[in-house]
Amino acid sequence: MVSDYRIRRKECRGGIHLATDSAHRGFDMKRPRLLRSERLLRVLADYQHVLVVMHDNPDPDAIAAGWAIVWLVEEKLGKKARLVGGGEIIRAENRHMVKLLQPPVELVRGVDLLPKTAVVLVDCGLGAYNHLFPGGKVAPVAVIDHHLLGDCDCKALFQDVRPNAMASASIAAGYLREQNLKPDPRLATALLYAIRTETRGNEIHYTRLDRSVWMWLSERADPTALAEIENAPLVPEYFADMALALQGTFIYGDTALCLLPRAHGPEIVGEVADLLIRCEGIRRVLCGAVFHDDLVLSVRTERNGEDAAALVRHTLEGIGFGGGHRHRAGGKIPGLGRGPEVIDLLQDELLSRWLITCGIDRQRGRHLIARREIVENL
Repeated sequence: MVSDYRIRRKECRGGIHLATDSAHRGFDMKRPRLLRSERLLRVLADYQHVLVVMHDNPDPDAIAAGWAIVWLVEEKLGKKARLVGGGEIIRAENRHMVKLLQPPVELVRGVDLLPKTAVVLVDCGLGAYNHLFPGGKVAPVAVIDHHLLGDCDCKALFQDVRPNAMASASIAAGYLREQNLKPDPRLATALLYAIRTETRGNEIHYTRLDRSVWMWLSERADPTALAEIENAPLVPEYFADMALALQGTFIYGDTALCLLPRAHGPEIVGEVADLLIRCEGIRRVLCGAVFHDDLVLSVRTERNGEDAAALVRHTLEGIGFGGGHRHRAGGKIPGLGRGPEVIDLLQDELLSRWLITCGIDRQRGRHLIARREIVENL
């Protein structure tokens, strides 16, 4: 059981791995090292209940990876596990995925923890504030993620954080394969779609793990369901948000900035950023929108460009928080209120911070789409 092991963190190229404390236990170096999935199961075996926690407004990666961990626990340990997250599932494709595949997702405002409950964070880290237990209010037993850790001091018994992996779904699928568990078409489709969504934009460096689980899942996924998810119907408000975003985008040298006074859903921010980074001559994008009294932000950088996670953290220092991947990152400034006046107050501050972070001298911006063009086509 886990009480027989002292866990320590070991840094390596592939991320954060765990090892037993050989000095403490007289470890036999000839004995084969435990699989990651086996170490996770040994840690969770000492608990009566398992709560798998996703980040707020869970995306396909959080949903699929969390679903895989729940299934792993139930199949191998015979324990009932719950998959929970806060907020809403707003993006059309994500809602359609949940409708078609029926993952065991519970969206809640809070959770009363039963005694001897193991909290497992999936696709979100200890230092993140975008989940049900922010700021270390509850100490998780395990963390499974592919985002950069930042300055967080991880103290969970089990930590598998691999920033080089394309998706948390890749890591979770790897556990299933290690344990000889073959997912049914619904779970396989969710995992495969999650990996596809995480490779948008310039995040296209597949690790050996990503490639191997991709092939493994492709044999089991439902291609018809996958295609249906990717072509989910869109509500009219989506197109209104997109039109407003493109009209309100300003270009400063090789950098773009877009701030919306409101948005039907926070996912539009990432979609606009994904689109703008494809514009010729643009190397960095900051896109934001007010949603539920918060300003949610997405940053994108070109391939071989700067670190998007570092850019968003520096831009929001002292006023918000953020993080993410090398070329795709996000952030939030909480509790601002709503309306155009909010954007008016923040526009100059964020612009100054963003340009300074990007090393660009303060200058007058130009519209991505000239006002004259907009008026002429009304």
